[in-house]
Amino acid sequence: MKAHTKETQATMTPEKSLQFLKEGNLRFQNNLKANRNLLEQVNDTSEGQFPFATILSCIDSRVSAELVFDQGLGDIFSVRIAGNFVNEDILGSMEFACKLAGTKLIVVLGHTSCGAVKGACDHAEMGNLTKLIEKITPAVNAVTEPKDPEKRTSKNLEFVDEVSHMNVKLTIDRIHQESPILSEMEKNGEIKIVGAMYDINSGAVTFNE
Repeated sequence: MKAHTKETQATMTPEKSLQFLKEGNLRFQNNLKANRNLLEQVNDTSEGQFPFATILSCIDSRVSAELVFDQGLGDIFSVRIAGNFVNEDILGSMEFACKLAGTKLIVVLGHTSCGAVKGACDHAEMGNLTKLIEKITPAVNAVTEPKDPEKRTSKNLEFVDEVSHMNVKLTIDRIHQESPILSEMEKNGEIKIVGAMYDINSGAVTFNE
């Protein structure tokens, strides 16, 4: 499989980009990697890059977007931060990726058993991590069940995963609210912004469409 060129990127639509990621994740789940010559892709992308998607995911070592979607060099912009939330810098990076570099799809990718979400559920405090966890707290508060405080901790993995789902949703809401550029591009059909969850037990990605 070759690296994307300006010509192949131009043929991509938001829907086609999403399908590419779905197909890549199926290959990953079945341990069937696309045939790529990575050194050749290094050479092919040395004078330019033409990725088709931008993926915001967690820093979790088990959730590498390039691997779980079976993508090569030059295929995707990968933005990673614990808890996969957005801030001014990440929004700016997304605006660059879509408006200037031509990606057609933004995916906010959460995952099960997320450590950052667990920390938010437990209201953990430690150095700079305290401020990071505060960014995820709105998702914790938005999940209203269970009401029993003893069940609203990291020990309740079902609750943790519900918060992860909510965090993806609230992150997409923030993209729409805080980036007029991306919101306008989506309204015009130039890009699509979707949420997804990665299951660390199966390797499967489920998209919220």
